[in-house]
Amino acid sequence: MKEKSADHERIPGTARANAPSQLSPLDSSAALPPLDARRDGERPGSELWNRNFRLFFIARTAALFGDGMIPVALTAGLLGAGRPHASVGFALAAWMGPLALFVLFGGVLADRFTPRRMMIIADALRLVGASVLAVSFATGNPPLWAVYALSAVAGVGAALFQPGVASTVPRVSLDVQRGNAVLRVSEALMTMAGPAFAGLLVGLASAGAVYAANAATFAVSGVCLFLLRLAPLPSDATQRGTFVAELVDGWREFKARSWLWGVIAIWTVYGFTVIGPMLPLTAVEVTEAHGSGTYGVMMAVNGAGSVVGGLLALRLRPRRPLAAGAIALTGVCVNLVVLGLGLPVSALGVGQFVAGGVFAFWLVMWSTTVQTHVPPEALNRLHAYDVAGSLLMLAAGRALAGPVADAVGAPEVLLAGAVINALVVGVLLVARPIRRLERIG
Repeated sequence: MKEKSADHERIPGTARANAPSQLSPLDSSAALPPLDARRDGERPGSELWNRNFRLFFIARTAALFGDGMIPVALTAGLLGAGRPHASVGFALAAWMGPLALFVLFGGVLADRFTPRRMMIIADALRLVGASVLAVSFATGNPPLWAVYALSAVAGVGAALFQPGVASTVPRVSLDVQRGNAVLRVSEALMTMAGPAFAGLLVGLASAGAVYAANAATFAVSGVCLFLLRLAPLPSDATQRGTFVAELVDGWREFKARSWLWGVIAIWTVYGFTVIGPMLPLTAVEVTEAHGSGTYGVMMAVNGAGSVVGGLLALRLRPRRPLAAGAIALTGVCVNLVVLGLGLPVSALGVGQFVAGGVFAFWLVMWSTTVQTHVPPEALNRLHAYDVAGSLLMLAAGRALAGPVADAVGAPEVLLAGAVINALVVGVLLVARPIRRLERIG
């Protein structure tokens, strides 16, 4: 779901999904993998930090750290070269567009050629793109078309990479929820550390140096993924149909699970009306009232809340994770209300901390649920449908936030978002397949 980002993952099933319509969302026998498939060669009793998980953790952390540098590098490089402010937005759109368009194809390719191979190819693409940009900014003023094209290459790489994350976490971690929680904490920390490091590097060197560091992170990620030793799944050896047939088959699997498409359908509305507008309106409201420095502090506080939310997900193991995650999302109302009412900075900090924490907790519950209830042969494709829908609706919500706020007022949009947030939580809890879905493992 976005920010469901970075990071939505899922797990294998002993029952194969040849007839997805017969699989009940509550049928745990359709979800748990054979124990040897989950361990991927690790000895019985291995803890979370086994060899494969350590390598995957380093790969994800390095790549997330690198991703956090990109907005700073683009902004510094383009504006420093005298380009118009709009060029930064176009460059970021050139990255986001291919990601949203090609992520569905990335899901099919991950199922056809194994997720690990596709993630290594994706890192190689991003390494080449970042390296060329590093040289271009270090040696001169690259033409805008080249910046846009290389940004698009990075977006395609992200689209090829993201679906593979879906099925890798359960294959490298015996405790899927703990694995997701640890990765969520890492993501929160890298979200803060990446831009901060990039800003420091721009001040000491140049945008080219930032892109060089960015390229290095993808090299580290690719090497770690290359060193993974994952036991093949039975689905890896099965004969597959055409590309379109597999895409359609993934859609059938998606529709067969009412709890899955129910959450995603609700989340598209949520992303468009609440999550999408919240970020740009927060930036505008906080910056205009308290300055850009305060806004930076608020983003750091939000990241700290995400760390705490991930740590809570390490400890709490609710019987019904989606219901628990939905209840946690009521905390977003706090952030929306304090922003909408224009309360003091201390209250804004509380709102940001709570919002970061509850989002992180929800995302761990969601990722773990999907990983443990969806069979491995459909996992990457279903994850791709999730990411594509979320990205499109978030982008639409962010794009329309400004015009709507200009027409009716930003406080009104934020307070309306708090009401919608409460309604979304209510719908999630009223929907029986979502409310009653129980954890596995």
